[in-house]
Amino acid sequence: MNTTKPVAGKDGNKYIPFEKRTGGSSAVYFTRDLSEEGLKKVFDKISSVLCGKIAVKLHTGEAEGPNIIPRPWVKELFDSRISDATIIETNTYYEGSRYTTEEHRKTLETNGWTFCPVDITDSEGVAALPVKGGKWFKEMHVGKNMLNYDSMLVLTHFKGHSMGGFGGSNKNIGIGCADGRIGKAEIHTAAGSDNMWSIAEEELMERISESTKATIDFFAPHVCYINVMRNMSVSCDCEGPYAEPVVTPDVGIVASLDILAADNACIDLIYNLRDGGGKALIERVETRHGLRQLSYMKELGMGNDRYTLIDVDNRDALITAAEAVKDVNPEWKPDKYNTFKGRNKF
Repeated sequence: MNTTKPVAGKDGNKYIPFEKRTGGSSAVYFTRDLSEEGLKKVFDKISSVLCGKIAVKLHTGEAEGPNIIPRPWVKELFDSRISDATIIETNTYYEGSRYTTEEHRKTLETNGWTFCPVDITDSEGVAALPVKGGKWFKEMHVGKNMLNYDSMLVLTHFKGHSMGGFGGSNKNIGIGCADGRIGKAEIHTAAGSDNMWSIAEEELMERISESTKATIDFFAPHVCYINVMRNMSVSCDCEGPYAEPVVTPDVGIVASLDILAADNACIDLIYNLRDGGGKALIERVETRHGLRQLSYMKELGMGNDRYTLIDVDNRDALITAAEAVKDVNPEWKPDKYNTFKGRNKF
């Protein structure tokens, strides 16, 4: 029996430019249209893989959080495209407004997630999914009810994260599908540690990615990814109204059948923002060594870090990340959904 402790990779603080990447390529769809219509446009490009009982993995946010995907956008997507789908969530590892199922239900109501079923998948226990090729885990514990679904739409608010550097589709699944007591502890806490957040930097990114792999292997090939690049605080939505103020400009919406391509495209868009528009988020990503999420997903065979960026606003023209954001004003400006604290009551 091999008892050698795994060793985390390195260079999670070093960005690899697109032209220096090797390997295959995947299609990534992009729109600048941050609205219900934009969300539907990119959804239509990738949704053919969805079938049967559809789970929508969405970060529904702590109570009164100002930055989550606007509820009306999601409602319109459900009403017009996936009326029988269910939002899925898990309870949190930390004590807050989503720590218990009862508290979580109240928070869902506060934030306006009342127009469709919401399944808190660990409310009735956990299940273990295999982690194929993992070095930290052989299995990952997830909410038991997640196994009741046939396909998954990963609908992600792309933003920063206090420990992960950034929260894209990988974080949405890796942390968000792990159950609140066992799975999240396996990701965040070293065995025997009194510090629940004792795992950080490259090792944390690798553990998140292995957790994600367990879930997407379960659903493959019936899983697709949308990242909404709006209200990109350096803080995660788990910080609710206490999130750091948004300074990074809104960019658009990205969609793909490849999780690595989707997350890497978002990172590339941030790095290509002009006049320092991406500075705050880049600093958050690099200081937490969050880029290891991308390189480790590639090592695990979870997707391609090269992609073809398809501009759905302009007849599916092929563009670069720099071309996609060339007209983005580096100063963030709030939209109508930022009128109120807890703007999901809008």
